[in-house]
Amino acid sequence: MAPPRTPYDAVLHAARDVTRLDSALDAEMLGAALLGSVYAIAESDRNAAIREFVTGFLAATARRRTAAATTIRSVFAALVPDADGAERVRPGSQAPAWSGQLGRVHLTGTWAYGDVYGDQTSYLATFAYDDAAGGPEHALVALVDHNIGITKDVFVGGPAGQILEQVRQMCASDELTWFREEDPARMRGEVVRHLTITDDLSELPSAGALATDRALAGARLAVLPTQSVPAARGAEPLSTADRTDLLRSFLASPEAARAGLDTIDGPELASLHFCLGLLLDHAESFPDADPLRWSPAVAGLFLLDWVHRRAVLDMDDAAMLPRVLRAWAAYAARRRDLPAVAVTQTDAAIEEMVPEFARLYSTGERRSPATAAVAELMADGVDPDDPEALNTWIEANRHRLTDLD
Repeated sequence: MAPPRTPYDAVLHAARDVTRLDSALDAEMLGAALLGSVYAIAESDRNAAIREFVTGFLAATARRRTAAATTIRSVFAALVPDADGAERVRPGSQAPAWSGQLGRVHLTGTWAYGDVYGDQTSYLATFAYDDAAGGPEHALVALVDHNIGITKDVFVGGPAGQILEQVRQMCASDELTWFREEDPARMRGEVVRHLTITDDLSELPSAGALATDRALAGARLAVLPTQSVPAARGAEPLSTADRTDLLRSFLASPEAARAGLDTIDGPELASLHFCLGLLLDHAESFPDADPLRWSPAVAGLFLLDWVHRRAVLDMDDAAMLPRVLRAWAAYAARRRDLPAVAVTQTDAAIEEMVPEFARLYSTGERRSPATAAVAELMADGVDPDDPEALNTWIEANRHRLTDLD
């Protein structure tokens, strides 16, 4: 048999058995999986790439009259109703009995759950077809990663009741997780806000069903109500006054006292304030900035990556930073009323990271070119705030700076 001539022909071939499926849900899942390949290979604005592909597919197949062709056209029109031509698609005369239920679902419930640290939030919504002939009740689960600032994964499947019960039991048995009913408009706002960022990534997260379920997830999210006000864009960075107040509160805290930070004076005091400033600067680097959100994962991002790329530490700073971080993480956990086990786990994780932090500090292997250059400058005893000395050093070390690029 001759190979398919165009991507549209390839899709028609892959969907040749669509009319044999048992339900509209099965057909929508097949259609989403086919569009997933378009989503996966797009270089930017992946959701727009799906819309453009469906627009082209509907135009290219307008004269196809086979049952499979007319049915998959209806599936794509239901999944991507904003594609050009989708509103003109009609079921063929040989359409399966369930074809009239494509996309005709209503919301039956929304929930949210996640870890107490605030690293990730999962949103769960359940849907039923307006007519049971469309298929079983099913669930959409979307995972928002607050450390990366994206919707990291989406999944559509069933049975809805079983998925919901599994999530309830998982959260009930783990004191480091929470579970609640969620406002559907908030779910839509949060998932879509982060999914828009995901859609524009040059490289997708490797695991999960993100690509294969993206189109169906988008169609189900569109069923949810919209928020009356735009979704929040994350916390604003602290003002200078707010930073000062927060640092004063920390230094007066029992956590700072236990670490011996409340009595530091002399040369160490500058190092202490430098380290505290790094903690706040790191928090502001997240899309959802919160200086009190610290977890084993956030501590690892800070101690083993960010600080080496963004800051030049002297020996006093390097010795003090893990000590300050442990005290700050404990202070932040108390302010957020986290369970004791969460505090213990974060503290233990930081302690385990210290040897690797020290190794990275000594090798400088994760320094950015700019940070490496500043480290070289300071090692030569040059004051970065002295323009004349700085220019003289740059002229004398251009070859070394080139090697750092």
